[in-house]
Amino acid sequence: MITTKYVNYKQVLNLSGYHLIWISVWCTLIAILFYFFNWQWMTIPWVPVALIGTAEAFLVGFKNNQAYDRLWEARKIWGGIVNSSRSFAAMVYAFDTENEEMGAFELEDRRKKIVYRHIAWLYTFREQLLVPTEWEHISHEDESFKNIDHKRNRLIRAGFPDYGRTPIFLHKYLSEEELEQQSDYKNFATFLISKQAKEINELKNSKVISDFNQMQLQNCLNEFYNFQGQAERIKKFPSPRQFASTAFVFNILFITLLPLGLVNEFAKLGDWGIWTSIPFCIIIGWIYIIMELVGDYSENPFAGLMFDVPMLSICRTIEIDLLQIIGEKDLPEPISSKNGVLM
Repeated sequence: MITTKYVNYKQVLNLSGYHLIWISVWCTLIAILFYFFNWQWMTIPWVPVALIGTAEAFLVGFKNNQAYDRLWEARKIWGGIVNSSRSFAAMVYAFDTENEEMGAFELEDRRKKIVYRHIAWLYTFREQLLVPTEWEHISHEDESFKNIDHKRNRLIRAGFPDYGRTPIFLHKYLSEEELEQQSDYKNFATFLISKQAKEINELKNSKVISDFNQMQLQNCLNEFYNFQGQAERIKKFPSPRQFASTAFVFNILFITLLPLGLVNEFAKLGDWGIWTSIPFCIIIGWIYIIMELVGDYSENPFAGLMFDVPMLSICRTIEIDLLQIIGEKDLPEPISSKNGVLM
């Protein structure tokens, strides 16, 4: 997530620098051919180019609206996880009845175990969402595109999918037995919630909590299942490619035709107008490319790029809150933004 009030030039160049180069080359080439070789046959009237640009603007606008909806829904999902996590931990420590079979130390240990397991679920869930899908930029089969995306993330230090971090948290918050079970489940996050349900049911059977308390805690777990399913829906179902791909093709078509129509209009001002068309052509084409790229990168909010929902920061915030609820003093530091990007 970009945290600066305004996008700085480094972020813009990281996003569109390569596109700016080929637009500049194309616009300059058309102007040179028109000026030195007088190839007026290659120019086209401005009206059809403007019509294509107008149609493209509507299509890109629609695509960007859909991308923003996906991004904002993803943020609301994690906002719900934050609130439900706090409620869940608070209820775990608030609900109890007199029980002679279970001492105070054993009860405290089981409460901590439940809260720890929930923190492990957070980081496990985050890691599962960061696994690349075939339509995300980070998983391009073309190595040149893949290297560009990785370079962008190194430059802004946004933290592209980090698979080495989660095991540290799992070793801290899960038992050895639970860690060994990780390889047995394709969706380990789902298993951890089901484990929570069994643990809470055991507390109810042991008369530590009442049936009503158990039902309330189970409702919280059901909410976590819902949040997980909603996030997985966004992750595993792409923005319809018929819209995204069409917008991309139309953008390329418009930018290709742009200098052919623009140079003819500026030539009416004289020879100097031909050269003046170059910066205007670059600016117009660059604006359309930026609109396309912003929507293209925003439609996948769990891709591990700088436009993502800051899941690591949210997980750390929940972790700190839950550790304070259970009375721990040795708290980790909140995740801060680096170079204008929050992970």
